[in-house]
Amino acid sequence: MKYSKKLDEGIFLKRYKRFFADIEWEGQTLTAHVPNTGSLKSANNPGQPCLFSHSDNPERKLKQTLEMIQAPTGAWVGVNTATPNTVVCEALEMVVGKSSESWPNSWQHWAAFDGVKAEYKISAETRLDFALSKKNSDKKHFIEVKNVTLAEGSTAMFPDAETTRGQKHLQELMKLMAEGHSAEILFTIQRNDCDVFTSADEIDPEYGQLLRQAQKKGLRITPLIVTLSPLEAVLSDQLLPVKL
Repeated sequence: MKYSKKLDEGIFLKRYKRFFADIEWEGQTLTAHVPNTGSLKSANNPGQPCLFSHSDNPERKLKQTLEMIQAPTGAWVGVNTATPNTVVCEALEMVVGKSSESWPNSWQHWAAFDGVKAEYKISAETRLDFALSKKNSDKKHFIEVKNVTLAEGSTAMFPDAETTRGQKHLQELMKLMAEGHSAEILFTIQRNDCDVFTSADEIDPEYGQLLRQAQKKGLRITPLIVTLSPLEAVLSDQLLPVKL
C-alpha cells in the first residue's frame, strides 16, 4: 500500500477523546484524526516521533491522520486500523488464482484458491473480512484480519482492549469450521520489534480462551509483520511463532 504522498514526521503530543491527537509539526500544533478504537497501550508514547498523512478533502474537518508512532525501541507502530485490510487484500490479489512457487511459505496456502471476496456476509449481523473459494466447491476459506499494535518486550499481543466483537468472530469461525469450511485469523503486526505472538489474556481472558479453543478445532493462526515506512505499508512474509 503506497501512500499518495510521503508521510510527514512530527512529534506526538497526546491522544484524547479516542479519535483525536495533537502533533507538533513545523512550529505549530496540529489536531489529527486517530483511526483506532483500541487503547493503543504500549503505542501511546507522548514525545515520540510520529508519521501522519494529509487530506485535501474539503469536507474533512481534520486534515491530518495519525498513521504511526515510534516506539522507544525505534520501531514504527502503525495505528491506522484501515491499513491491515488494505495490505492483506493486496497480498491476496497477488496470490489467489495464480500458481507460483515464488510466493512466501506463509502465503502459499492462499494460492490453492481461485477467488477472493472481501466483506463476506455470513449472517444478517456478521461479515468476515475475506472469503477464498475454489472452483466446483461450496467450501470456503474464511479470513478475519486483526490489527496488532500491543507489545510487551518482544512479544506481540492481541487485543489491547476487551473485544466482544473479536470474541464473536472466533465463535462464528468455529461454527463455519464445524460446517466443513476452513478458517484463519490473520494478525497483522504493525511493528517490527517483536519475535513471538500471544493472546493478551490479562486484558481479555475470554478472547484468549476462545482463541485456544478455535486453534484446537483447526483455526489457522497467522501473525505476519507489516513492513512500515513513510512511503508505504506492505504485508511481509515474516511469520511470528504462536505461543498460546
